[in-house]
Amino acid sequence: CAIYLGCCPSTYNSTVSRLAFSFLLLLGSLVSVIMILPGMEAQLKKIPGFCVGGTSITIPGIENKVNCDVIVGYKSVYRMCFAMACFFFLFSIIMIRVRSSKDPRASLQNGFWFFKFLILVGITVGAFFIPDGTFNTVWFYFGVVGSFIFIIIQLILLVDFSHTWNQSWLENAEEGNSKCWFAALLSFTVLHYALAFSAVVLFYIYYTTGDDCTEHKIFISLNLIFCIIISIVAILPKVQEAQPSSGLLQASLISLYTMYVTWSAMTNNPNRKCNPSLLSLVNNTPSPTPSPGQEVQWWDAQGIIGLVIFFFCTLYASIRSSNNTQVNRLMQTEENQGLAADDHEAAMGEDGVRRAVDNEEDAVTYSYSFFHFSLCLASLYIMMTLTNWYQPDADYQAMQSSMPAVWVKISSSWIGLALYLWTLVAPVILSNRDFN
Repeated sequence: CAIYLGCCPSTYNSTVSRLAFSFLLLLGSLVSVIMILPGMEAQLKKIPGFCVGGTSITIPGIENKVNCDVIVGYKSVYRMCFAMACFFFLFSIIMIRVRSSKDPRASLQNGFWFFKFLILVGITVGAFFIPDGTFNTVWFYFGVVGSFIFIIIQLILLVDFSHTWNQSWLENAEEGNSKCWFAALLSFTVLHYALAFSAVVLFYIYYTTGDDCTEHKIFISLNLIFCIIISIVAILPKVQEAQPSSGLLQASLISLYTMYVTWSAMTNNPNRKCNPSLLSLVNNTPSPTPSPGQEVQWWDAQGIIGLVIFFFCTLYASIRSSNNTQVNRLMQTEENQGLAADDHEAAMGEDGVRRAVDNEEDAVTYSYSFFHFSLCLASLYIMMTLTNWYQPDADYQAMQSSMPAVWVKISSSWIGLALYLWTLVAPVILSNRDFN
């Protein structure tokens, strides 16, 4: 209890703090999902005396005063994610240049959880009093920019995960049954490439049939070429010499993710001839054209997959401990393995009881400020995913798909591929620098 109230500032655990902040983000995301569920507004209007235009009752003092159009639907998601983004951005500013747990601000990072939860609740309540108007349009563009950056961060985290995965299984192969571990590595690599190649074939069949689908053909072809390039570079002798742990497992996983981003981008094309719904593909019927005022349907396949990848990356960012120098520099983290080992020994007391210790007294194991900035961007990404990247129309009564969302996703996939390529060739090009 002392830890969560912040009364014991000498006790720290960086992983627990990251998990706790990530839990607040996931909690807010869950609330946003509930708010945008279909039929939620209709159910709220059934509550007597609650919603404007809802069921009325004759009990004195109880009137229908709540605008349920704001507390559900895409407007509620915008406000909920606005509150989370403001909360994490505030902490990102506060935690700038925190170098060790001796900094007084470190106790705010690792404690006072009850009060931080109250601050988040207060910002959320205030966000729902923001009037309609330009807020929805302005915040949409904030969401587009933030999501663009977060997609790149997701790809960096996948690069780090694939590097760690590959290195771990290679070490297991050296210590134990090498044939079994190498077979497992080969199986997953082939699986990733098979899924990526199958996706390319399906994209050409279903997303390039219209006369105005030239952009889709370019997107698919370019990303296919880029994925082939990174796969070849990953196994070049000089790259292998500089990075023995690099290989096709990482390249295959990045290729698969790139194809997902390509698909996600194409599903935001407002031209229904180039963007058939999965339901229409299954039933072999034309995709219906959305009518004005139609509800936003985020729970399609790409939205659900996007949420799954988001939850995985958020969890991984909270527990990651990587020795990949290039990724650590991109993510503003420098994990000190020696320090962690010393902490493990110090955590066990003389009486055999494990106690919490300050594992960041000399230096923090990750950038507090950048971690909160990443969660701020994650809040914007979850907002855009739940609203399917749709843009509010001129009178803010409906949501429309737009081409800017398509270009944002595609360009983020290109930048992500460039960053992965840099992690491969940097030790070769900058041979005078230490990347080990």
